Order: sequence, then structure tokens, then C-alpha cells
Amino acid sequence: MRWALIGPGAVGGLYGGLLAVAGEEVHALYRRDAAPVRAGGVHLRSPLHDGPVPVVVHDTVATIPPVDAVLVATKTTANAELAPVLGPLVGGDTIVVVLQNGLGVEAEVAAATGGRGRFVGGLCFVCANRTGPGRTVHLDYGDLTLAAHTGVGSPSGCAEAVETVASAFAATGIGVHVADDLVAARWRKLVWNVPFNGLSVVLDAATDALVADPSVRSLVVELMDEVAAGAAAVGRPLPAGFGERTL
Repeated sequence: MRWALIGPGAVGGLYGGLLAVAGEEVHALYRRDAAPVRAGGVHLRSPLHDGPVPVVVHDTVATIPPVDAVLVATKTTANAELAPVLGPLVGGDTIVVVLQNGLGVEAEVAAATGGRGRFVGGLCFVCANRTGPGRTVHLDYGDLTLAAHTGVGSPSGCAEAVETVASAFAATGIGVHVADDLVAARWRKLVWNVPFNGLSVVLDAATDALVADPSVRSLVVELMDEVAAGAAAVGRPLPAGFGERTL
């Protein structure tokens, strides 16, 4: 398959890079970083691959050829600016894989395509860093959960797209899981993201330090329970004690 990678940061650099190493044709939009990346190459340090990555580097979407799939790994704050990027890339049958955190992100990205494309939500459980232009370090984890976003396109077409994407990522060596309910899967991930993303910044501490402090751990569990209550309120109840069992 031929892929376009939009957002080659830590997440995009890892998953897009692994696809390229596995033999997929990956075209990455680096914009202002294109010149240094072309000069120094794309590199990935990971338990699955340590070395150069055969990604085609672009500074503008205009030079990316027609693709079968688009991997969107930008920050959600950039979703409102995606239309000029995705418009030329996405047709009715194009698969769009959204590797972002949060609720409703697939609908936001779909709005940037005018509703064209078959959308797959992707949830990354990973520890990775972007250390420089074209440089990604994969530290731990990496499993990917995929599910169809049936708010756009036909449910059957989206289900087929999930299978195609799952097969491509399985060939990279990472763990791939397919979920039946994208919204429920995103709520489950928020149970972890909401407490740790915020508290790690406010308290300037890593996850292990937060969990090791009894008072902070109690706050983490309280926040997890609030997220679980939100999930239940929209018809996606989580098992009792789900959050605490993830610690």
C-alpha cells in the first residue's frame, strides 16, 4: 500500500516508520523540517528496528502522489487546519487512520475531507519521543487498537478498512487489537490519559512517581472514576474498578 503520513512526530514517526520498514510505501509531510530531514535521513530507534527508515520526504502535499491510506498523527489542536492537507489526498475509498487522543477526533478529521474516505480510529499505547527532525526513539510498549468510525462512510466499508490497516500494522511486529466499539475504546484510554497527562505536567513528575506517592495515587484514582462516570453517562459503562486495575 501507499501511505501519506501527516504529522511525523513521535507517534507518526514510530508507526509510519515501522510501516515503511515493513515494506509499505510511506510519503511523509515534513513541511519546514523537510530540508534537514532530507540531509540527515529518517531514523528510528526501537526494539523493532534501529536504523534508517525508507520514508519519502515531502515539504508540500502537492508532491505526494495518490495514496491508498493516510495516517493522521497530528496534535488535535491542528485538526481545524487539515482541510488543505487532506483535501488533495483523500477520495471516497481512501482509508484515513486517525492516531490521536480524545473523543470525536475522527469526526473532526472527516470534516476536513468533506466526508470523503473510510475512517479508522487508532489508539496508541506507547512511550516514544521525537528527538529531532526525522528522529524518533521508541522506549516501550507500542500496541495499537483499531476500530471503525462508522459515522462516515458505510459500516461495511469501514470494517473492511480496519482489517486492511490491522494487517499492515501486524506485519510491523507491533501488537494489534481490533475493537468493536471505537467510542468505548476511546473512553477506556481516557481513563489513563486524563489523570496522567494533566498531573504529570502540574506536578512535574513521571507516571511511576505519581503512582508511588499515596496521596497522588488517590487523586489519580479519583480522576479515573470521574472519567468512568462520564463514559457511563453516554452509554459506555466500564467495569467496576477498571481504572485502578490499570495501575
